Amino acid sequence: MPPFDSSNSSQSDSPQQSKRLADILKPSTCPACAHHVAVPFYDGGRQPLTTLAWPLSTAEARTMKRLPLSFVRCVDCGHVYNQDFHYDEVPYSEKPNLMFNQGILWKEHLNTVCELILKRLPANPVVIEIGCGEGHLLRALAKARPEGRYVGFDPNGTIETQGGLIEAYNELFLPEKHMGIYKPDMIISRHVLEHLMNPLGFVQTLSFTAGWLALDTQLFIEVPCIDRVFETGRTADFFYEHNSNFTVTSLTRLLERCALSVDDVQTSYDNEVVFGLAQLGLNTTQKAITQEALAFQAQYTTSFHNIQKNLDMLHQTGQAFAIWGGTGKASAFINQYHLDAERFPLVVDSDPDKVGTYVPGMGQRIESVSILVETPVDTIIIATQWRANDIILEMQAKGIRAESILIEYKGHLIDCMKDPNPYIKQSTLSALSYS
Repeated sequence: MPPFDSSNSSQSDSPQQSKRLADILKPSTCPACAHHVAVPFYDGGRQPLTTLAWPLSTAEARTMKRLPLSFVRCVDCGHVYNQDFHYDEVPYSEKPNLMFNQGILWKEHLNTVCELILKRLPANPVVIEIGCGEGHLLRALAKARPEGRYVGFDPNGTIETQGGLIEAYNELFLPEKHMGIYKPDMIISRHVLEHLMNPLGFVQTLSFTAGWLALDTQLFIEVPCIDRVFETGRTADFFYEHNSNFTVTSLTRLLERCALSVDDVQTSYDNEVVFGLAQLGLNTTQKAITQEALAFQAQYTTSFHNIQKNLDMLHQTGQAFAIWGGTGKASAFINQYHLDAERFPLVVDSDPDKVGTYVPGMGQRIESVSILVETPVDTIIIATQWRANDIILEMQAKGIRAESILIEYKGHLIDCMKDPNPYIKQSTLSALSYS
């Protein structure tokens, strides 16, 4: 068979091309940038834990549980991650994930990091390190600037405080709890993000919390860097405990999606690690959305009670009612405000396919709108405001009348034909002979 020639391609090639696309397209949310398309990268089969399972015998080592190494790569930021990773498979709470800090070149790297951080700190800083291990970096910072407060969180290891030089807590760091208590000038997280299911979400939480509490908090993140993997083809970087494998680009993208500003991203230790400095906080859009959401939440509490009162008063009048709309958003309205079948038994719908079915949750039988011609009601409640114009024009066409037509608007039930609202068009009012 001759090589594939695109000039001679035809529809007969489509199944082969579709199969190839199905092989390479891996819908999966990137832990670094949240892009949802990835492609295959490295399938290491099933392998045991390598850093957090310390077998004490040959037999134990050989019978360790084997877990899938199904690494894919985000096509947007280049991040490499295990799409089959599950945090519960890794015993972080039982065994420490210790780093060897005694290598000559590694010590030089740590000194560089320490000096960089010190330049960013105020005279009397509060510094928190998340996943501080045995506390090496925190102790170095405390010795260099003893006027500050240095707090380490790590649930997995024994933190050496060196006689109270630093504070140590063997527990998880909770942004919503601890940031308000300590009000840190800087948060440090080194070689932690690669272990998390959702590093993007974690850093976004840090940034939101800092903004919400109006803290002036910087962030220092350091993770292993796999950029050299693409030059060398090595595979030793990919093991189960490292769910995320960062490139310079993917760490930069993560910080850009989380922080108020990204001040610096660079590699170190012969390009084997990458770190970034960023300013945590909320931007103008995030603040506005947060305020809008909280205002809606507060408004809903009031609106719910108002509309419940409106419905109770209507029921007490003894009028005949019909609810127009019985499924979808209409059903949501009926259930939300508990328009029960005992007080509001009549539900109609414009869609003949829905007639004879029942309102989910409340159980009224959905009737044809023609019943309102034969048996008029005093009040019609339109459960879906966005369809009000169509419903009113349908009423006109079918000769359906009612004393009032109610919709929900700004926390009350209003008569949409008499009270100002954004739903009823002037053309509808002009077309309807309403009495």
